Amino acid sequence: MILETGAAVAAAMVLGTRLVYRSQAGRCSSTRQLLGKTVIVTGASAGIGKEAVQNLAKRGARIILACRNTEKGQKVADEVMRTTCNRKMEVRQLDTSDLTSVREFAEGVLATERSLHVLMNNAGTLGMAEKCTTADGLELTMATNYFGHFLLTNMVLGLLKASAPSRIVNVTSNQHLACKSFNPDDLNYQARAYPGFEASYSDSKLANVLFTVELSRKLYGSGVTANSVHPGVVSTEIMHKEGGPWFLRYFAAWPIWLMGKDAKLAAETLVHLAVSEEVDGVSGKYFVDCKESKTNDLAKDSELVKKLWDVSEQLVKLKPQEKHY
Repeated sequence: MILETGAAVAAAMVLGTRLVYRSQAGRCSSTRQLLGKTVIVTGASAGIGKEAVQNLAKRGARIILACRNTEKGQKVADEVMRTTCNRKMEVRQLDTSDLTSVREFAEGVLATERSLHVLMNNAGTLGMAEKCTTADGLELTMATNYFGHFLLTNMVLGLLKASAPSRIVNVTSNQHLACKSFNPDDLNYQARAYPGFEASYSDSKLANVLFTVELSRKLYGSGVTANSVHPGVVSTEIMHKEGGPWFLRYFAAWPIWLMGKDAKLAAETLVHLAVSEEVDGVSGKYFVDCKESKTNDLAKDSELVKKLWDVSEQLVKLKPQEKHY
């Protein structure tokens, strides 16, 4: 009887948490259509990216699904075309952890596209349990979540400017608030021990926030806006990827699935920043549940923000012809 009562109480608490959290979640109220507009969504083959594609497709956008796994991406594109009757879907290969892949993708976009109105930098991974380094010599979490998008954004910036008004949406996480310090001179953890999955993930997400602030400053007056977004607590395939901490896959994923948002609800703020009239001209801000929110105080350090940008240019070996600011 005691066990049954305890189980009932626990179930009620889980259900209550789920209902309250989801009821307070932001939802995009804009009905703006995107006919004639071109959108790139990275990490579009699953989770939040897939749901963002579904929403934007219903608005008539032409969408380039930038996916590491193009077979999965094509299945998503086929499903979206079937459910929305929008056949303007194209799948292209992009691995944001590989700078060669990023350059090939960006060069392909520049060679084939006349306009680009929304760049949604969504692809990401959780921090690794142990340090992994890419072929470019970058720490894997930072490369996937930050460096790849930094390079991609810079390379297509000229096209975004020529297509203005246009928007850049950088997906981050409220986990960036956990960072008490940030060292742009040691982004690959060479001068210090690898801090583990949580700190490396937080660092990469703070980098996205700082990047957004400096990008917005550089874009002032161009007609291109850039904002960052925390989609919320949501269980997607990212929780189950190999390489991350085992206890996240086997223990944390279930409570998050039970009490957090689903991917469709988590995508609402991304879509809000991509289309809403409320954020016309708004740039350099951080959004949670379709509302501007307080970010880490480190984002107010203009010297830190600029230093990250300068170091990032060096680490991705940004070429003169790839600069458009």
